[in-house]
Amino acid sequence: MKDEAGTSVSVLRHVVLFKFKPGTSDADIQKVQQAFHDLKKGIDSVRGIESGKDISAENLQQGFTHCFIVTFDDAPGRDTYLTHPVHQEFVKLAGPHLEQALVVDFIPGR
Repeated sequence: MKDEAGTSVSVLRHVVLFKFKPGTSDADIQKVQQAFHDLKKGIDSVRGIESGKDISAENLQQGFTHCFIVTFDDAPGRDTYLTHPVHQEFVKLAGPHLEQALVVDFIPGR
């Protein structure tokens, strides 16, 4: 990410992978995806959210089907997100549909 002067600015990426429970309906998966994207509307520290469904040909996804990448300016922004009431409501909504979640945070280039 670059600022207005073109100087590189570090960001923090929060990568979330979901493995949905067997039998979870497409409608429920769509509801979870939409609610995840709606986090940006309710949490100021979220700079962006990207997502997609797995299309890997390597067959190494271990049942994880959906990936979300959340961008923050820094770790304190991520920490605000993790404890924010809007995020906690999302966890309650998504939780019953998830068999497993995997989360990895990183700073690009480090």
